[in-house]
Amino acid sequence: MFSEIFNPPNNNCMYENPYTSIPTGVWAFYGILLLIVFISFWKIFEKAGQPGWKGIIPIYNLYILLKIVGKPGWWLLLFFIPLVNIVFLVWTYNMLSKSFGKDEAFTVGLVLLGFVFFPILGFGKAKYLGPYGNKIDFENRNLKNYEFGKE
Repeated sequence: MFSEIFNPPNNNCMYENPYTSIPTGVWAFYGILLLIVFISFWKIFEKAGQPGWKGIIPIYNLYILLKIVGKPGWWLLLFFIPLVNIVFLVWTYNMLSKSFGKDEAFTVGLVLLGFVFFPILGFGKAKYLGPYGNKIDFENRNLKNYEFGKE
């Protein structure tokens, strides 16, 4: 009786260990998507005039991303507050898409299908127009008549 409590019988479960409950193919697919996004970040950072390696270092890449979109570095702290981080991440993605001449529909794509839209931004024809979050610097680039989303 006590042996069944401390050693429950094996019910021939396919997955006994919680860490192996996700098949290897799913992990491989996730790893490939992550690699695509990291390579895309490298290209996006290079287009914005930053060294590409800064795009693959966690947390530091968010700090540099804030600089690319023209927002202060202290905004990084807002990414660690639950629920607030979602709002500011969407806002940052919007400024990123505007900094590359894209419209709000592209922002929706970055938020919902980032593994598709980050490569479009990194490897596509989009050019860095300046930090959209810094209006003075952005306007100094003579882009007042620029139509976002039209390339």
